[in-house]
Amino acid sequence: MASKKSIVEAARDFVSFVNKGPSPYHVVDECKRQLLAAGYSELRLKDTWEVQKGGKYFVVNNFSSIYAFAVGGQYKAGNGFSIVGAHTDSPCFRLKPRTCRNSTGYLGVGVQPYGGGIWHTWFDRDLKLAGQVVTKTDKGLLHQLVHVDKPILKIPNICIHLARDYHSSFAPNLETHTVPVLATTFQAELEKSCGDLTKCTPDGQQPLLLKIISDELGCSPANVVEFELCLADVQPAVIGGALEEFIFAPRLDNLMNCYAGLKGLIGSDETIATEEYIRVLALFDNEEVGSLSAQGAESNMMELLLRRICAQLSEGMSSLFEVAVAKSFLISADQAHAVHPNYSEKHECNHQPGLHKGPVLKFNANQKYATTAVTAAILREVARKSGVPLQEMAVRNDGACGTTIGPIVAARLGLRTVDIGGPQLSMHSIRETCCTSSVLQCVTLFKEFYKSFPSIDASFTSST
Repeated sequence: MASKKSIVEAARDFVSFVNKGPSPYHVVDECKRQLLAAGYSELRLKDTWEVQKGGKYFVVNNFSSIYAFAVGGQYKAGNGFSIVGAHTDSPCFRLKPRTCRNSTGYLGVGVQPYGGGIWHTWFDRDLKLAGQVVTKTDKGLLHQLVHVDKPILKIPNICIHLARDYHSSFAPNLETHTVPVLATTFQAELEKSCGDLTKCTPDGQQPLLLKIISDELGCSPANVVEFELCLADVQPAVIGGALEEFIFAPRLDNLMNCYAGLKGLIGSDETIATEEYIRVLALFDNEEVGSLSAQGAESNMMELLLRRICAQLSEGMSSLFEVAVAKSFLISADQAHAVHPNYSEKHECNHQPGLHKGPVLKFNANQKYATTAVTAAILREVARKSGVPLQEMAVRNDGACGTTIGPIVAARLGLRTVDIGGPQLSMHSIRETCCTSSVLQCVTLFKEFYKSFPSIDASFTSST
């Protein structure tokens, strides 16, 4: 059993990771920073590659997804891939292309919901902005990240006196009731030295918002060409609870598994010289909206990546991609629902995952999760070797079941896959809750998977 000190250290490092990732673009940037520090080299999709045994590499796609891989020093053409997959995105509000939404003396900002958020939790929160911006310079177009790390926006609730049925039927209209307030026209009119901030620009932008963004980037508002910006809670992730056993944070789904996969991969580098397989970490974007994008799991990006790696290491032989895939294995890592203390009846009576009790194996007969008896057995052996406990999850027959990247990638590639995730409460709320022990448990499990899967798979036999 891990010591409390090691559990807390891992949890604190994860909290720092969350606070550095207010948008998928910042998550990828932080992963890139850590991979470079660990000796990984960046490859670009537009370039030709030179991949070598023992080499460590990563590729970024759309600035919001990242794929890292380490080639075993003893790799032979046709050997498999040990893959952990997760996603960088989380439900949030994102800016519309035209942001100006002024009304009744307020400067508002046009937003649209992204994913299936618990939207009422976004009301009355102090909100900031983060994401990617393209600006024009003398040399051409420049891509930059921006993080306005201060409370500049608020989606105000309606007072109880004007909505007497609030507690029984609060169902905000996502077009008209979730417009964040940026400022009042009264105060903006007093800031004449900054220009007229009360009127929309000719192309429908909120001039005060453009000024905030451009000030952050150190450029003129006129030089802002395009942006993809997410609203985020300004309150940072923290360790909490009377016994400091919880993590209260935004975006636990799915930054927990982005972090654990990253640390598991880097931590396994100590044995890469003797490894016979290729270890892969795939962090996709757009899972929360179905994964159907160039940077999502529904694209052919994973197949192209694996084919390209195989071709680089073919040793003069014809492509052995199909053979390699048959030897490969994917852990689809996405957070799981812990049993809720106030809604325990919503959970299947024999499958009620608890905090601190280990990552959760996800099962669904209708293939919402990709776990099979074979893939679950392999993961249980990984867990046994790592000393990490596992739990099981299946939804009630009269309840809805979510899904993950697991079935998508499994179907596209014919890849053996298991779905797992750390247990948490309040999934898709602006503030979610998990336990501190989940961080180290997931990191340890993924590290052991990278190191042990080839030998575990080699020992798997069948009587039929």
